[in-house]
Amino acid sequence: MNYETIILEEKGHVCLITLNRPDKLNALNAILLTELQKALQFCANSELCRAIIITGAGPKAFAAGADIAQLHKQNAETGADFARFGQSIFTELEYLNKPVIAAVNGFALGGGCELALACHMRFAAPQAKFGQPEVNLGIIPGYGGTQRLTTLVGRAQSMELILSGAIIDSEEALRIGLVNKVFSSETLIDECMKIAELIVSKAPLAISASLKAIRAAEDLGTQEGMESEAIIFGDICGTHDFKEGTLAFLEKRPAQFSGQ
Repeated sequence: MNYETIILEEKGHVCLITLNRPDKLNALNAILLTELQKALQFCANSELCRAIIITGAGPKAFAAGADIAQLHKQNAETGADFARFGQSIFTELEYLNKPVIAAVNGFALGGGCELALACHMRFAAPQAKFGQPEVNLGIIPGYGGTQRLTTLVGRAQSMELILSGAIIDSEEALRIGLVNKVFSSETLIDECMKIAELIVSKAPLAISASLKAIRAAEDLGTQEGMESEAIIFGDICGTHDFKEGTLAFLEKRPAQFSGQ
């Protein structure tokens, strides 16, 4: 499929999605969000793809936020639908059964920060900047930022960032747990590829099951989450990959996972 605002590259078992509006700092307009959704659906349905990396084109931005020209047109009747549109795509991303890595190479502000928050892991270049500056525009985060940021960094840090509209650098983002690691600009994508390739070397069904079980920690209470983990664990014990992985360990040889 041809895309106007993103680039989708298949690199073995890893799909690299590049937001491609560098002249607009990769701002998230309706076309880009729709194309991102289609690309994610392609990755979800691809038997070859086992992990996804999302980054931004150009040296300045991962994604600088929602398209302000489109945002300005919203009113009390259309605003909620505008928010739900972005929320639905980012929730679809969050609930993919394949790991999604954000390679944040520059500004990740507003909707761009919310996109990074929806990814399962975030790695940043030194020049990356993060923030939810919506209060400066007279609004609030609308693509899940108030929810995911609070879950990720805690209520106090989320309150400070959202209420102040402050923009933080990659080292501060690392300190508060917003990003996993910081890599040099030159090695960011390569390092993310290494992490993705390490993940895809594992049993595919175990990876997708792990994602499901980890999400249960956020979606359910502790007891319900533990029961969910036990059920998922039991399901995995019925797979060929489980038998192969444990037998390979006992036989002291590399496992040959088939995704079955």
